[in-house]
Amino acid sequence: MKKNKIQNISIAIIGIVIIVGIIGYNYSVDQTKQKGFQFGNELSQIQQDVTELQTKFYSEKIKWDEGDITKEELLNYYEEHVREFEKIISRYDKLSPPELFQSSVELFKISSETQLLSDIEYIKWISTGDESAKIRSDTQIQEAYEYENLGLVEFQLAKAGIKEFNEADKFSPPDKVLKQKVLQISENMKAKCDSEFKNDKGEFDSNEIEISWFNCINEAEKWKKDHLP
Repeated sequence: MKKNKIQNISIAIIGIVIIVGIIGYNYSVDQTKQKGFQFGNELSQIQQDVTELQTKFYSEKIKWDEGDITKEELLNYYEEHVREFEKIISRYDKLSPPELFQSSVELFKISSETQLLSDIEYIKWISTGDESAKIRSDTQIQEAYEYENLGLVEFQLAKAGIKEFNEADKFSPPDKVLKQKVLQISENMKAKCDSEFKNDKGEFDSNEIEISWFNCINEAEKWKKDHLP
């Protein structure tokens, strides 16, 4: 589990380095260049803030393990962590990305939202000792990593496509890489729907639960259609 946590923080750091690269790009129009510079700075800052927040999240757990803080102090900090994380995530909606970067921003936001869900389950495990919450947290960490990775791929492809970009020069990213990752993530989303709403026999305990499962599957399908190249 610790390896997965560190891996997730590491990919975020890599993301910051890649995102900063957009700032040095030469845009064909001065206004677009200025917007791109501002967007790159703002997105890089969000990713950096997420990374710092996650580093602090796990360092506080280490303090508790070593007896430096009480469980009550840890849980009080985690309450503030969730509030702060929600504020950071809301900043994605205030970005004004160039058109080619809109999809990557959406994926970075989904990655952060999934990481927050993982943190909430992790906090539940610390608070109650519920092992199923720990398992859900670990699963969501991997999903957050996948979203982040796909976002970085799309960001790099978009960055490669903006040089000398104008309205008459459309950029078509390589389909194979993106399609494979989109399909993989979509299947993971559907598997999560199954684990959340189906019982051990693969059946539904009520009609209401089946409807919730159906809606969950539809959301996964919609996400796939929206992101397939």
